[in-house]
Amino acid sequence: MTDFAAARRHMVDGQVRTANVTDQRIIAAMEDVPREHFVPQTGLAYLDLDVPVAGDSRRLLKPMVLARLFQALDLDDTDRVLDAVCATGYGAAVLARVAGQVVALEEHPALVEAARSALSHEPNVSVVEGPIAEGWLQDAPYNAILLEGATEIVPEALCRQLKDGDRLACVLGAGPGAKAMIYYRSGDDIGSRAVFDATAAVLPGFVKPAEFAF
Repeated sequence: MTDFAAARRHMVDGQVRTANVTDQRIIAAMEDVPREHFVPQTGLAYLDLDVPVAGDSRRLLKPMVLARLFQALDLDDTDRVLDAVCATGYGAAVLARVAGQVVALEEHPALVEAARSALSHEPNVSVVEGPIAEGWLQDAPYNAILLEGATEIVPEALCRQLKDGDRLACVLGAGPGAKAMIYYRSGDDIGSRAVFDATAAVLPGFVKPAEFAF
C-alpha cells in the first residue's frame, strides 16, 4: 500500500523546495493537500509530470510548475482568485489555504463534478461551470487569476477580469520554448514578463488560429 503522506513529503522536498519555492504558505499547503484525492490514477499523484485527468489536453500541472506559478502570483490571504481551468480541483485546494476566496472555473462536465466533490469541504472555494476562455464575469474583478495550463495566445479576456494593477499567471507557448508568464492589467493596457521556463498542455480555447498561406 502506498504511503501517500510520505510521498507528499518527498514531492515537496524533491520537486518544490528544490525549484526555489520559498513561500512557506505554499509549501505548507502542498504538504497538507492530499493530491491523490484529485488524480484518477493515484499512483501518478506525486510524480514529476503533468497528470492526465481527461484526455491528452486536460492535465494537472506538475507540482513544480504549479508551485512556482503560485509563488509568482505573490498572493495575499485576502485575495479573490480565479482558478481558470481547475480540472479536478487540486490547484484550487492549495489556493484555498493561501488566498481569501477562490472561484474554480471548469467547462468539462465530468471534471466539474469531480472538482465539486473533492472541494466540497473547502468553505472559501466555489466551483463554477462555463467556457474557460471567457472566464467568470459574475465574480470579477479578481486580484489574481491562475490559468492551469498553456495558452498560445495572450489571454486578454481573462486579463480584463483583473482589478487594475493585478496579475494573471500562465504558461505561454507550446513545446520546449514555452515560458511561465505574469500578465498585469494597467487600465486598458496589458503588460507581461517571463518568469521561468515551463511546459504544459495547450488548453482548449487557447490555441493560436491557423495561418493560411496562398
